[in-house]
Amino acid sequence: MTTALITGASAGIGAAFARELAARRTNLVLVARSQAKLEQLATQLQAQYQVQVEIIPQDLTAPQAALTVFNTINSKGVTIDLLINNAGFGEYGDFIELDRETQLNMIQLNILTLVDLTHLFLSQMRQRGSGNIINMSSVAAFQSMPYFSVYAATKSFILSFSEALWAENRKYGVRVIAVCPGPTDTNFFKDAEFPPILVNIAEKNYTSTKAVVCEALAALEKEHPVIVPGDLRNQFLANIPRFLPREAITSFWKTVLGSRK
Repeated sequence: MTTALITGASAGIGAAFARELAARRTNLVLVARSQAKLEQLATQLQAQYQVQVEIIPQDLTAPQAALTVFNTINSKGVTIDLLINNAGFGEYGDFIELDRETQLNMIQLNILTLVDLTHLFLSQMRQRGSGNIINMSSVAAFQSMPYFSVYAATKSFILSFSEALWAENRKYGVRVIAVCPGPTDTNFFKDAEFPPILVNIAEKNYTSTKAVVCEALAALEKEHPVIVPGDLRNQFLANIPRFLPREAITSFWKTVLGSRK
């Protein structure tokens, strides 16, 4: 058995990773803020698949959260073979009208904690000569997005960062991939407070969390640096910026995302 560490594991894509990996007889370490949700998921997976599941209730927006998680896992003598940096959030709106602290917390979680966890666990993986890292990005990573500016920028960072690590670490036996889903059947758009009209559009184009997870794991196995799960609509969103001027793409998203309540 191998062991996977999943952040943001209590719901959505993180929980889908937990279920799929448990079904493949992978032991788990689950990290999220809600202890109750983690306990419920852990109990279910242990009973159904007879795997070991550790939980670490932790707010990953805290500055030293990554080190706390790392030290907790080391104190348990657990070796992490697969790190899944899934935790993250977004917020819709005009940047200057959004709460300053929320935007900084988004950068802390989406970028700084992800980089810190990657650095801590990648060091061990390199020493062992094996390991796997999945960093959750988004189709938003491929273009700038007015009214979603900080989120899209954080996902662009994750994409670029992951591709670079993929190239750096292949010779050490460590696989790294950026997963860039489009709209997925989670509460993401509602939690990000998108206008109802945009939520409705997203819901009509959802990819299932299970499909995202299975495509991500298959692409990791093939040592791809990037995967855009889902149908051709997601491929279109990821690739159209290659063929049009950046200002045209940005203006397009300003029009689309500027649709208010």
